[in-house]
Amino acid sequence: MKRIETPRLSERSGVLLVMAAAAMWGTVGVAAKTIYAISVTNSLSIGFFRLALAVPILLVMGWATLGKRMWQVGRAELGLMLLMGSMTAIYQVCYYAAIAQTGVMLATLVTLCTAPLFVTAFSVWWTKERLTKLGWLALGCAIAGTGLLVTVRPEFTGNQSLTKGVSLALVSALVYAVVTLISRNLATRCHPLQAIAISFIFGAALLGLCAFATNIVITYSPLGWSLLFYLGLVPTAFAYGLFLTGMRHTPATVASTASLIEPLTATVLAWLIFGERFNRSSLFGALLLLSAMLLLYVNSRRR
Repeated sequence: MKRIETPRLSERSGVLLVMAAAAMWGTVGVAAKTIYAISVTNSLSIGFFRLALAVPILLVMGWATLGKRMWQVGRAELGLMLLMGSMTAIYQVCYYAAIAQTGVMLATLVTLCTAPLFVTAFSVWWTKERLTKLGWLALGCAIAGTGLLVTVRPEFTGNQSLTKGVSLALVSALVYAVVTLISRNLATRCHPLQAIAISFIFGAALLGLCAFATNIVITYSPLGWSLLFYLGLVPTAFAYGLFLTGMRHTPATVASTASLIEPLTATVLAWLIFGERFNRSSLFGALLLLSAMLLLYVNSRRR
């Protein structure tokens, strides 16, 4: 397959795009928890509508950008896109289910705390990437920071389970790490809009089959539908486009560490909107995360 050329970006610009996408993803948990609060719904339904509502926007963007080339995909790339779509679907369901069990803070922080560890392990085995000293320091600060943020404990109700919620978050972290590495592979072989649109079509179809086979929820208030459309447009269609564009110029381990700005955003929003609490150690964890972002930026400039 002929490689599709896109405007060149520096690694620094790539890191900034990944950070911007991660900040948008940080709003997902708050939006999902609000939908749970105002509707009787489930993780399959939210995940399906998020991907399904994003697909038309991505297809329009892809056709406007690539035209007929949008569907010119090799077999190997198509296989990776289908795998990415299925992994994205699993990630969505596990993450939303974890939010229902533990709240926004803990679900997001456990997922994003452990995901870089999986990415690093996979990268050493698969892509043979090597981190610089600043890269390792940034990764250490990010993991330590999210580890401290996990000390924020939500108040549980009778229907919530810490063990179940953390287990679901760990599964979502593992799957998210796989998505990150697949994204990196596709980013050098096809246009980002191709990868994200085709993979989301498959992911939405997979979730749709599961949701309709079980108990899909289609009744929402105007606010609920507004939040579902927000999830489909901003932290999905737009954010994933930025993420895959940034991944073309960013090593997977660096991109995964930069993505840890997501739990910082989610934690602040959960604290402001739902009153999920900070403590001293979590504040120090937030500072470590910010330090990791600064180290990544400095490292990208040096390289």
